[in-house]
Amino acid sequence: MKSTNILENIEYNDEKVAISVLFETETTKEIRIVFKKGQLMKKHQTKFPITVQIVEGAIDFGVNDTTHNLVKGNIVALEGSVPHDLLAIKDSVVRLTLSKSDSVDRVQNVVK
Repeated sequence: MKSTNILENIEYNDEKVAISVLFETETTKEIRIVFKKGQLMKKHQTKFPITVQIVEGAIDFGVNDTTHNLVKGNIVALEGSVPHDLLAIKDSVVRLTLSKSDSVDRVQNVVK
C-alpha cells in the first residue's frame, strides 16, 4: 500500500507552477501541481491518457481551444494526444495521474 496526503507541505512558487511526485504505482504516477493565481501551464499534450482532479481552487482547463472552468472536486480524463492548457483562476492544487509510461520530466518541461 502507498499513501500520502496531497494537502500536506504545499509550497506555492511565485515564479512558476510547482510540480511534485506524490508516488508511483505499477501502472500510474501521481503528481501534485500547485498553482498561484494567474499561473499557466501552456498548451501541451502527451501520447498517453491522463486524469486531472481539482483538489483546491479553480482552473480554466483549455481543451481543443475550448475553455472549461473546473472547480474543487471536478475530475476530467483525457485520451492521449489531446492538446490542453491550464490557467489558475485562484491559488489551486491539482492532482495529475499519468501513465507509468509517461515522463514526469515532460510535465516539468511544460512550466519552464
